[in-house]
Amino acid sequence: MIEVESLTKLYDEFPAVSDLSFTVRPGEVMGLVGPNGAGKTTTLRCLSGIIPATRGTIRIAGEELAKDPIAAKRQLAFFSDEPRLFDYLTVWQHLVFSGRIYQVADYAPAGRRLLEELEMADKVDLLPGELSRGMKQKLAIACGLLHSPKVIFFDEPLTGLDPMGIRRMKASILKRAEEGAAVIISSHLLHLLEEVCSHVLILKNGRKVVDGTMAEMLRKFSEQSGDTNLEEVFFRATGEAGHAP
Repeated sequence: MIEVESLTKLYDEFPAVSDLSFTVRPGEVMGLVGPNGAGKTTTLRCLSGIIPATRGTIRIAGEELAKDPIAAKRQLAFFSDEPRLFDYLTVWQHLVFSGRIYQVADYAPAGRRLLEELEMADKVDLLPGELSRGMKQKLAIACGLLHSPKVIFFDEPLTGLDPMGIRRMKASILKRAEEGAAVIISSHLLHLLEEVCSHVLILKNGRKVVDGTMAEMLRKFSEQSGDTNLEEVFFRATGEAGHAP
């Protein structure tokens, strides 16, 4: 479970995120959406412990991030839009390294299953420089999923993937939710979020505009103007409709 209470992040006096509270329960997939500069990436970086919150409380699978960051971080995986890999480790060596760092007893069979799932079983001896942008993203995700995290954060997870890769990534995300992980996805691809997310939270200027289940959001906004989708919900909720093409 992800529990966030009054999260605030200031850069000098500028509030990148202001008084943000929400909960994501096991099995739920929450889409975090908003205009550029809304605070989505800052929120995910605070939740994953990459940067400290200025104020507020973050609990990851019951562990309070500020009080016991190591225990909290062992329960999570964070995937940025720019995968961070070691230039001189092969695909398989990345998985071995991750398995040992997280003390995964059966990392070898688990690693092979993940590579099969992500269509990388034939890439085990390649270096990152020999991989496409999408393959690098898949490798980073395989390494992060190896220890079966209870909480997963994705920041633009579909960047660089072809249509088949996108389909498989969506299936992989839903599989982790079905297995009990709490998942947050930040993406500009709203139609894809609509397909995989059970919940949605919309940010603007670092503040929560609206949140709820996907069904509630679509129903609420369809009552105002007929059939709708997440893109229309986003434009109406943020007041950005005038900028839509």
